Amino acid sequence: MNEGQSAPVVEPAAWASLVERIQADDPSGMEELYRVFSHGIRFYLCRQLGLQDLDDKVHDVFLIITQSIKRGDLREPDRLMGYVRTVLRRQVASHIEEIVRARNNHADLDTGLRLSDRRPDPERSAIQNQNQALAMRVLQSLKKRDREVLIRFYMQEQAADEICRDLDLTATQFRLIKSRAKTRFVDLARKRFSLRNLIPFKGKP
Repeated sequence: MNEGQSAPVVEPAAWASLVERIQADDPSGMEELYRVFSHGIRFYLCRQLGLQDLDDKVHDVFLIITQSIKRGDLREPDRLMGYVRTVLRRQVASHIEEIVRARNNHADLDTGLRLSDRRPDPERSAIQNQNQALAMRVLQSLKKRDREVLIRFYMQEQAADEICRDLDLTATQFRLIKSRAKTRFVDLARKRFSLRNLIPFKGKP
């Protein structure tokens, strides 16, 4: 694929067929894209960003790629491999920028927290309860299968194997659905909440 890892040699016509299937929302197209590129993408992300949340980062990249293909952003399907490389490098650069910003914000927050009153705040508790109720309403707005995967995995803490068995999913399908549903939930929640961290799934990748 890149940087010491290479994707299988595929003829341009095969890339075009793969792109057509993804644009037609054919699940086999997304699974084939994952099979062809996952090893190289995982290697590159691990080397650039480390092991933390690696699975989520890999699937986020695939979601970005497939969504952009569906929008028609890839105008030359036979250049799919180069397009994947471009998206991957942009995501790494964006993630590094976020890390830098988060560190700067954390330093400012840490200074403020040391000076804050640590006593229980009834008003803050009421706001938190209200936001949790809003979060559950956002969750209910997701597609049934997406919602069920999030609830089972993050809230009921069921094992991935158990969820795959009950919902008749492959491991790859489960990871893709989980990543897509979590991204959708966060996007919807951020539109409704003034605080970014009021997400019930934040502690688990």
